Amino acid sequence: MPMAAAAASMRSTEAAGAKPAARRLARVLLGPRRRRAALLLLALAYAAAMLMLAVGGGEGLGAAAGVVEAALRRRAPPPQPQPPGSVYRSHLVFERLLPEMRAFASLPNALVTSKYKKTGKRWKPCISKKLTEADLPSSNGFLVVEANGGLNQQHISHFWWLSNRDFLIQICDAIAVARILNATLVTPAFHLNSIWRDSSKFGDIFDEDHFIESLRKHVRVVKELSEDVFLRFDYNISAIPNMRTKAFSPPSYYLQQVLPKMLELGAVRIAPFSDRLAHSVPSDVQALRCLANYEALRFSESIRILAENMVGRMIKRSSLTGGKYVSVHLRFEEDMVAFSCCTYDGDSKESIAMENARERSWRGKFHRPGRVINPEANRRNGRCPLSPLEVGMMLRGMGFDNTTSLYVASGKIYNAEKYMNPLRQLFPLLQTKHTLATPEELAQFKGHSSRLAALDYTVCLHSEVFVMTQGSNFPHFLMGHRRYMYGGHAKTIKPDKRKLLQLFDNPISGMCSVISSTFNSHEYMWPEFVHISKITLS
Repeated sequence: MPMAAAAASMRSTEAAGAKPAARRLARVLLGPRRRRAALLLLALAYAAAMLMLAVGGGEGLGAAAGVVEAALRRRAPPPQPQPPGSVYRSHLVFERLLPEMRAFASLPNALVTSKYKKTGKRWKPCISKKLTEADLPSSNGFLVVEANGGLNQQHISHFWWLSNRDFLIQICDAIAVARILNATLVTPAFHLNSIWRDSSKFGDIFDEDHFIESLRKHVRVVKELSEDVFLRFDYNISAIPNMRTKAFSPPSYYLQQVLPKMLELGAVRIAPFSDRLAHSVPSDVQALRCLANYEALRFSESIRILAENMVGRMIKRSSLTGGKYVSVHLRFEEDMVAFSCCTYDGDSKESIAMENARERSWRGKFHRPGRVINPEANRRNGRCPLSPLEVGMMLRGMGFDNTTSLYVASGKIYNAEKYMNPLRQLFPLLQTKHTLATPEELAQFKGHSSRLAALDYTVCLHSEVFVMTQGSNFPHFLMGHRRYMYGGHAKTIKPDKRKLLQLFDNPISGMCSVISSTFNSHEYMWPEFVHISKITLS
């Protein structure tokens, strides 16, 4: 009996000790800090069981391996579905909606039936009553600036077409700085961009004589340095001291830091000249920027003649809508798609092509430490360029039918044969600079992206409706210029891409209706900006 009691006591003690041990094992396996270790142990156990089964066979080992494998499957987290708008599925929506969009072709065209309700007072041009004309005092010296970028960087801070920001802004800022310094401005020299390789000079793009004459009563502008000053620097522009001014410098900086050097040497150079002047300046200086941008800067005669002919041809080919047409700034060139880090085809061919494009243009920028490329998040956040077919479906949803004349302003579209065909199906009256102008007319502009951009710009400027698809300086400048031309009122469509792409991510959606707070089924009212603020399905 004593022995039996002792044995029972030992069993009780072992059982009592086994419970804490089991709890400790559970904590090891299930605790958040031990999950990785547990998974590793399970994986090793699975591998050992498979090895033993392969070497010795046995049903018991096979069963054990099955248990381990099942445990691993249970611990693997299920794949999480992507939030709406994460994946490019617009082509699936297009395939499904195309028959319905064709059926809706009999509805009134928004370009013909829309009524533009102007609200508020008519805007006055920014140069009104701000500039005074008087005899200019003696010049304090010459100002030499070097602009860099493409056409749309040369004009003002809101104009971008093919390369990085601020080519055109620099011209207007240079005029303003020359006014502040009471200096004589030498017409800006354009730096050859490493990507776009446009060797155009100022006079190739702009009417240089008109520029000088328009500013004559406000700022002195000359085509080149005077002989005596040029001789002083051995006929070498680079020998002129370069004043490396800070970005967004106020007028006081130029008066305190740059002017003394100019008075001493007779000339100063500022290169680069990107964003060298503050946005906030006295009203007379801002008015001078405005005068330079909207009045003094006009395209050269060769560009103007062809551009005006293209506008006339576009109006003639828009007879079904009373000569009215819609222009679209389509940013879907290869460089834009690559820079956005967004995916469209989603296959290895596209991935390799985009990686090569990024490496050619930006050389390792996208592989720097800490840089994370997330195409799904980019698309959800509205950072991906709208594809041509997305633009087409948006416009059809807004009531522009297949009788609408559409002008597309763009560079060379990425994978154009694939991506432009759907847009042409939706808008068969689509035109580009290559369809409005003959090869002979365009030959003089071949290899000059800035001059080609000037043609696109002019046709867009005179359109009834302008559509921007990607934030950049080109559409922003156009919006400003069109407002300037039309007293503050212009028809501009600026889509909310976050909401729009959620709709295009739904391959089972029905015929879409894009509804803004200013739209209803009977009358379209155009504010200065039409935001796609609400999207519904019908």
